[in-house]
Amino acid sequence: MTRAERPPHHLRARDYHGTVVLDYAPDLDGEPDPGEIVWAWVPFREDPTRGKDRPLVVIGRTDGRAPAAMAGLMLSSKDRSGRSGWVFLGAGGWDERRRDSWVRVDRVFAIPAGAIRREGAVLPPERFLELVEAAVSRGGFPVAGPARPRLSLWARVKQWVRRRS
Repeated sequence: MTRAERPPHHLRARDYHGTVVLDYAPDLDGEPDPGEIVWAWVPFREDPTRGKDRPLVVIGRTDGRAPAAMAGLMLSSKDRSGRSGWVFLGAGGWDERRRDSWVRVDRVFAIPAGAIRREGAVLPPERFLELVEAAVSRGGFPVAGPARPRLSLWARVKQWVRRRS
């Protein structure tokens, strides 16, 4: 898909400013799940009528007040070292060339299920927790649940690992 070929409005990721319900429950089943890196069309901040397909890490769900959607943070393979609002993620299976990636933690997207073009990879539990902790502390977006999301997420991660063992 080129930048000019944008999908219909209901099939696009969009900026989200509500509460994020954090979770970790990856399952490469064709549906987006928290803990996965997925690909979707994302609007440019400077011109939301334009955008491009890019990877996003799903960190949870929107709070349910808007149409149901996953909450995600966008990735970039462009070096963002030292840039405010960006956290280093490293390389992984979501990028064919295995380039290092950075995650923008100060811009949350609501991603409708139909907007997902493909699943890219599962983010390892430890890295997911580090990323969410950095996103909550640096991104400043509201989260649902306990004030210390790492503890409640750690319990979810342990449950997920036990189910897979």
